[in-house]
Amino acid sequence: MAAPLDRLVPRLRPHASTIFGEMSSLATKLGAINLGQGFPDTDGPEVLKEAAIRAIQEGRGNQYPPAHGLPQLRQAIADHQKSFYNLDVDWESDVVVSTGASEIIQSALMALVDTEDEVLIFEPWFDIYAVAVDIARGKAIGVPLNSTNLRPDFTRLRDLITSRSKVVLLNSPHNPAGIVFTREELQELASIVIEHNLIVISDEAYEHLWYDTHPHIPISTLPGMFERTLTVGSAGKSFSFTGWKVGWASGPTDLVAAARVVRQHLSYVSSGPFQWAIAEGLAFPDSYWEDFRHDLQQKRDVFSAGLKSLGFDVIDSEGTYFVTTNVQSMGYKDGLTFCREIPEKVKVVAIPHSALCGDPAVGAPFVRWAFCKQIPVLEEALDRLSQLR
Repeated sequence: MAAPLDRLVPRLRPHASTIFGEMSSLATKLGAINLGQGFPDTDGPEVLKEAAIRAIQEGRGNQYPPAHGLPQLRQAIADHQKSFYNLDVDWESDVVVSTGASEIIQSALMALVDTEDEVLIFEPWFDIYAVAVDIARGKAIGVPLNSTNLRPDFTRLRDLITSRSKVVLLNSPHNPAGIVFTREELQELASIVIEHNLIVISDEAYEHLWYDTHPHIPISTLPGMFERTLTVGSAGKSFSFTGWKVGWASGPTDLVAAARVVRQHLSYVSSGPFQWAIAEGLAFPDSYWEDFRHDLQQKRDVFSAGLKSLGFDVIDSEGTYFVTTNVQSMGYKDGLTFCREIPEKVKVVAIPHSALCGDPAVGAPFVRWAFCKQIPVLEEALDRLSQLR
């Protein structure tokens, strides 16, 4: 009898299992607090639930929505880009709706990357990026973040560019590092991209989750960048409904058109009633986004302060659901060992950066924690972690 993965093409075999599956299984098996997966443990706004239910009851979205997304949602996305970032996009030609942000990232890579084309990605990276590049038959080129503060290293980026380089896959606010690229960093990146005539796929799923004085700036707002940037957004992250799987991309007509070609042959369409609801959500007043950010910032502060008090070396989170720690300060050699031991020891689960890198050594000391949980859950996790001392 053939082994289970014998039929799987070789380039995809390394992706057969994920660190998230491993750690979530441990959490379930041991009854551990799961601070590994990045999903909230409370639902988003009731008004959006009611909007989705109303759409179902009224028969809106129960059948196939238009292939590229509900017109009302595409218009809302275009309005959102204009309102927040002063970006002018045509809702008819410059927006596409997808089954979550992941699908549109995969679609864009398959549309824009040919065999052995290189995709430059700051590492550690969100786990789907590497497999998405492999599915597209491209080559993922890891660009390690600075090992001290997890900021982008542009000298390293320049050194890694070759004649096969095609795309920069950017993520800011950044998962898992929790950094937000500054305007100066984005300007440096833009100058490199323009110099080498590269395309940017900008994953901005956490665009509204930035804290303190670290506002999110879309790279497409910089001079010379709109025409070469496909910008990705996520309703799951913006409204705390990760199971609804509504994502989108916007940008210049040619990049959106390319992504549309592939995307329409994947899920074709999805999330009909939820698209109606998200169209309403994108019209929320500024107070919604401010309250949303404040709530998560409070959770970040509670959890980060608690980790510091326990002796963890914490890299302050500027955005996303995540905070990173260097666990060598706790006497551990590397994050993978730490993450595999603590579920048994104290019944808490986290994710090692090394599993989110092409070269595991790049992320070896670091661990990612999800703080998008209720404060009593975070406090219980901290209490359990105190046993490590």
